[in-house]
Order: sequence, then C-alpha cells, then structure tokens
Amino acid sequence: MLIFFISITLLILGYVVYSPFVEKQAGIDPTAITPQERLSDGVDYVPISPARAFLIQFLNIAGVGPIFGPILGALYGPIALVWIVIGNVLGGAVHDYFSGVMSLKEDGKSLPEIAGNYYNIVFKGFMLLFTCMLLFFVGVVFIMSPAGLLSNLSFFEGTFLAGNTFWVLVILGYYFFATLLPIDKIITRLYPLFGLLMIVMTVSIAVALLFNAPHLAEVNDIFSYFHDSHDHGLLEPNPDGLPVWPLLFVTITCGAISGFHSTQSPMIARCLTNEKYARPVFYGSMVCEGLVACVWALAGIAAFPEGYVGLKAMLDLGGPGLVVNHIATSYLGVIGGVMAILAVAIFPITSGDTAFRSLRLTIMDAFNISQTTLHRLALALPLLGVGYLMTFLDFSLIWRYFAFSNMLLSTSVLWLATKYLFDRGTFHWIVSIPAVIGTAISVSYIATASIGLNLPMEYSKWIGVVVAIVGLIGLIIQNHKRTVIAVAKA
Repeated sequence: MLIFFISITLLILGYVVYSPFVEKQAGIDPTAITPQERLSDGVDYVPISPARAFLIQFLNIAGVGPIFGPILGALYGPIALVWIVIGNVLGGAVHDYFSGVMSLKEDGKSLPEIAGNYYNIVFKGFMLLFTCMLLFFVGVVFIMSPAGLLSNLSFFEGTFLAGNTFWVLVILGYYFFATLLPIDKIITRLYPLFGLLMIVMTVSIAVALLFNAPHLAEVNDIFSYFHDSHDHGLLEPNPDGLPVWPLLFVTITCGAISGFHSTQSPMIARCLTNEKYARPVFYGSMVCEGLVACVWALAGIAAFPEGYVGLKAMLDLGGPGLVVNHIATSYLGVIGGVMAILAVAIFPITSGDTAFRSLRLTIMDAFNISQTTLHRLALALPLLGVGYLMTFLDFSLIWRYFAFSNMLLSTSVLWLATKYLFDRGTFHWIVSIPAVIGTAISVSYIATASIGLNLPMEYSKWIGVVVAIVGLIGLIIQNHKRTVIAVAKA
C-alpha cells in the first residue's frame, strides 16, 4: 500500500514543484499572440478555454492506454508503479509539455515540420514517417478493439448488431465525420464530458479498492518487494521470464511516456488562447494520466487474491478488457459494468478519431496543402479506406508495430526538445537525459523484438546501454562546445 500512496504523492509533487522549473526553461511568454488568434480559420484554429483544452488533451492521450497498459504491467508487480511515476514526471510529462510548447511557438505545426526547422530534412522525414505510422496504427487498433467488444456483447447476440463488420463500419463512419468537421462541432462539445467520465471512473475504482479489496493489505510496498527476495533484482524477469528491461517500459507507455501524445499536442496547441496555459494543459494532463495508470496498476495487483496466477489466467481468457470488466463489476456493481463498457468501447474511439484527425493535419502540413473542405475530404477517404482494409490483419501484429513506432517517436521528440533548449541556451538536461534513456530502451527493444533483429536479450540490453553511453558522451561534448562559445562571446 505504501508504494501506491508514495506514487500518487510524487506525481502531484512533480506537477507542483518540478513543472514550474521545466516551464522556466521553455521561454513561455504570456503576452505573445497565439497561433489560434493569428491563424483563426473556424476549423482547426478555434479558441478553447483552458479547462476544456485540458480535458480534451487528457482524453485524447488517454483512451484505454493508461488502463490496459498498467493492467498488463501489473504482471511485474509493484515495480510497475515505480516506472509509471519516474517515467511520467521526468519523461512523459516533459515530453508532452515540450511537444505542445514547440507547436505553440511554431504556428501550431505538427512535430515533423518543427523537426525540419530545428534539424534537417532527413530528421523531418524520419519523424514524418514514424508519426504517420503511429497515428495510422493507433487509428486501426482503435477501430478493431471497440468493434470486437461491441459485437460480442451478450444482449446483441443473434442480431445483426453481433457482427464485427457492422461495428467496424459504424466506427469508421464516425471517424469520417470527426476527421472532417471543425473541432468545435464534436470534439470540444463531447470530449470534456468523456474526460470527466474517465476521472470519475478512476476515482471510484480507487476508493472502492482502498475500502473493499481484501487482498489490498497484502500488496507489498516497494521496499519489502526487494527485501523479501534477495535474488529479485530491479531488472529481473516476471514469473513468465519476461525481463523488466526493456519489456516493462514498452508494456506501460501511456501513463509513463508515449510518443502518441506528441501527435495530439499540436491539435490543442492550435486552440490555446495563451501560452501560459501550456503547463496545466500538456504537463497537467500527462500527470493526470499517470494517476489513472497508478490506480489501474494497483487494481491489477490487488483485485486478485491469488496474485499473478489469477491476473494472468484472466488476461489469457479475455485480455485486459475482461480484467477491466471484472474489477469494475466486482467493486462497483452494475454501475461499474456500465463504466467498464464505456471505458473499453467509447474511450478508444475518442483516441482513434483524433489519431486520424492528427494524421490528416500532419500530412497536409508536410506537403503544404491548404485545409479546405475538398482537400480534407480527398485525404480522409483513402486514409479511412486503407484503415478498413487493415482491420482484416492480425491485431497482435498491428499492436507490435504500434509499440515499435510509439517508442521511436517519443525518443525522437525528446531529442527535438533537446535541440530546442540547446538553441535557447537553457537547461537542456531535463529532456536530454530522458532522451538518452529512451534511446537505450528503444534500441534494446528493437534489437530483441521479433519484428526487429530478434537477438538474445543478454546481447540486446547491452547494445542499448552502449548506444545510450555514446549518446550521453556526445551530449557532454556538445554542451562543452556551447559553453566555450558562450564564454568567448561574453
């Protein structure tokens, strides 16, 4: 239990204490004219209040990510909460904040365009490729998962509503309109309500666990977790033999750090009415997602008296969606069951439609295409058409490519933020150190993954460490050169 309360406290302190220091490095100017005011078009550049912007950003980046990922990560035990907190405060929230700030400073442009300005066309092309890959895979995944859930609901059995194809087409139809319509027609009206629903659901689950979970008292804090088993090191594998490094960091992305979030930030950056709102909207929404992730990681550990065996058995039977339904109905009754259905059906749909919308914005930015209705239509139709064809592929294959592109993009954004702070002459280590660590994780995963080099884990983890050390040395050299130049100019 102690680890849970420490985790929540550190996340809150991260926002209260650390985020102002991060903001100071970013060069926020409350008097600056925002892209929304300068480029208002009634479609994407539309003013949104900071409260609505926060709830929309929170929902866009969350979906079911901070629910499903932590439940899967709970198989590793309480170490999952440690990763969520450290990854969130020092990595994910900083990543989300600078992706929003850089977009604010660059007319609300997408990250590949900003990469072209700060680095070169090669880095721009790299980021464009993996941004589009990630957005497309997110969109496809969030067609398939809610369609599968809705088609399998018992009260649809024996009707045409039980067909998976029907729900795929319904969701695609919604995505079509949500991608094309001005942001204030659907997203700004409905998504704040769904964001509040996720917060209410999370608080309800947390309170129910704290007062009603008989197994909760047996959940060890992090100190006893390492003390009771002398041969259980920080990076030792879980009972299935899956190593913490790098697999836990890939399993729990939403809640800790996720490249997908950077694709959503420009959409909200185009709508903020003042730069000072960047910290509560971007950093704040990520901290809020971390709180959600901690609750569901705790639920995955505490809701099964038999521990790992019980959680693993239910995951094998019906995946994290079944675990969500079990936890919600066990502790919240009928209301919990309804919330569970909303969580695993509606929430991914809200992330899927903004993924396709962001994909449209990213492509049109990259090729300098005007955002007219005809152009938006001409791009949305083929994108959604290919998305429909992709739903016939194996879900697990698409998910692996999603994880692959997600890691690379988050690390790339951190390197981009490093260059941004380098050019400003401020304290770049707040993003460059997480960039080095992210590089090590990404390289280790790619080296060992079946869709990568498929090398043995004992080799791949050292390859990642070596690459990270090389990156750190390069940073130190560049920082020294910058210092020498600054002294020479003075």
